[in-house]
Amino acid sequence: MITSKQLRDKWIKFYESKGHLNIGAVSLIGDGTTGVMFNVAGMQPLMPYLLGKPHPSGKTRLCNVQGCVRTVDIESVGDATHFTFFEMMGNWSLGDYFKKEKTAWTFELLTKEFGFDKDKICSTVFEGNDKAPRDTETAELLKSLGIREENIFFLPKKDNWWELEGTVGTPCGPDNEWFYPRDGKGDSKDFLTSGRYVEIGNDVYMQYKKTADGYEELSNKNVDTGFGLDRLLLFLNGFDDGYKTDLFAGAIKYLEQVSGKDYDADEKARKAMRIIADHTRTSVMLIGDVNGILPSNTGAGYILRRLLRRAIRYCRDLGVDAAEMIGVAKVFIEQVYDTAYPLLIEKENYILDEIEKETKKFQATLAAGIKEFEKCITGMERKNAFMKEKDPSYIPETEMTGKQAFRLYDTFGFPLELTKELAAEKGITVDEKGFAEAFRVHQEVSKAQAGSAKGGLTERTEMTTRYHTATHIMLAGLRKMFGNKTEQKGSNINEERMRFDFNCDHKMTDEELKELEKFVNDAIAAKIDVVRSELPYNKAIAEGAYGVFNPKSQDEIVSIYTIGNVDKQICGGPHVNNTAELGVFKITKEESSSAGVRRIKAVLNDR
Repeated sequence: MITSKQLRDKWIKFYESKGHLNIGAVSLIGDGTTGVMFNVAGMQPLMPYLLGKPHPSGKTRLCNVQGCVRTVDIESVGDATHFTFFEMMGNWSLGDYFKKEKTAWTFELLTKEFGFDKDKICSTVFEGNDKAPRDTETAELLKSLGIREENIFFLPKKDNWWELEGTVGTPCGPDNEWFYPRDGKGDSKDFLTSGRYVEIGNDVYMQYKKTADGYEELSNKNVDTGFGLDRLLLFLNGFDDGYKTDLFAGAIKYLEQVSGKDYDADEKARKAMRIIADHTRTSVMLIGDVNGILPSNTGAGYILRRLLRRAIRYCRDLGVDAAEMIGVAKVFIEQVYDTAYPLLIEKENYILDEIEKETKKFQATLAAGIKEFEKCITGMERKNAFMKEKDPSYIPETEMTGKQAFRLYDTFGFPLELTKELAAEKGITVDEKGFAEAFRVHQEVSKAQAGSAKGGLTERTEMTTRYHTATHIMLAGLRKMFGNKTEQKGSNINEERMRFDFNCDHKMTDEELKELEKFVNDAIAAKIDVVRSELPYNKAIAEGAYGVFNPKSQDEIVSIYTIGNVDKQICGGPHVNNTAELGVFKITKEESSSAGVRRIKAVLNDR
């Protein structure tokens, strides 16, 4: 059996023996120059040099093993071959060698180094069109190496041509793709129809420049090679399941131990283990990257949060606590990628802490959210049954409303994609347009009532929502200490901390700060529900609510958030459902903001 570490080493050493410089891997996180969040292909970081810029090393022969992340098929992860993180083994010629050398080296690597049967290898080349000729040169080189003529297939541009769509003046050209049969049977008559053959790598020959009318030959020709490490490892070990290789074997074994379930014998458990393993691996890589990211509600951070929450959901399906994801993460850090990605070892505690924070956040609402989801489905089923009984011609509903999906998002933190996946398992769809409309209406209502800026939130996330609720409790404590004339004079909240300004005629003493901290933490420990209601402004004031709010009329309907006997404020939200979600409140600084106004900075820490 060949291991992933051996395969990486063999690839690099082979191309180093052919005069290539190992340039190592770069960050998984896109730098903004390519228009993508993550590096999705091994050649992506090399694009400037393939387009003509000299490489900083001065070398024209390069190689590496580059980590990549692709998330377009997240829902497909759970089968035997889909992964969100994978590694591409690459090598490049920047105006150095070309087709003769490259076809020979790829053939040598596959047959002599990896032991592939040359008679079973199939290869595809460009068939030509009215703008570029048939790639007979590559086909003849393949035949001269020993590839059977009947195993060489000429395919159209969509299959065997690489170029940057929509550009002019950029390099492009045909590619030569290499295939091998899954079942080891070499008869290639069904190559195009059976699905038995899987691509294991390709060599792109950038020999033309795009023009407005077609293509013209380049004097400086490049080669771009990409072979998937995960897929090649699968073939070399005779597996048909990517989760059987050493990349995943340790994680799967760990999940079998903690769940008491057999990966091979239990189909439902097998899917869950694959998803947990894959998504945990990708999360480790993204958090531990040199430009590491954290879960959030926007951009790349949202993708990371989505992966973690999908894994947490499948921990529930597997019957294990989501805390076991920490054990899975440790397997990847300490056993699988310890030498290939040593930064993971350096950042291990940080990575594990961040995964633990996210699992704790989402586990608290996952069960309640799934219960709410099931209520929606049960309600739909009951309605369908009732209507069908009344009218046999009635067409049953099969779509969850956008408002229901938005409630799962807004109240329980379910990404829309998670709701869609849960719904698909029940054979129903989700009204995505209705979800978008509910989201829009919610934003408008919030702005009209209080506004994000008035609430002090720089962005609306789970963490800023927690901080916003904490400011309510803290203001209630200040009013208790200094009287009801104490009011909010300003606020700024982000993912990291809260900043709150209030009127006060003196610097708070250490004893007062301790008293305020205790007031807030006592309210948190009491696990009080945060209840939203709506009343006309004048009635809200009469019932003891307060807040910085200028109504258009005394009858204007306003939102009131009540926290037991602690606080009752007019506010547009957002807020947590229960004070227990806040964690531990800690004041970090108290200072002057302006004349007669003091400023408190504070953080919320997990327990």
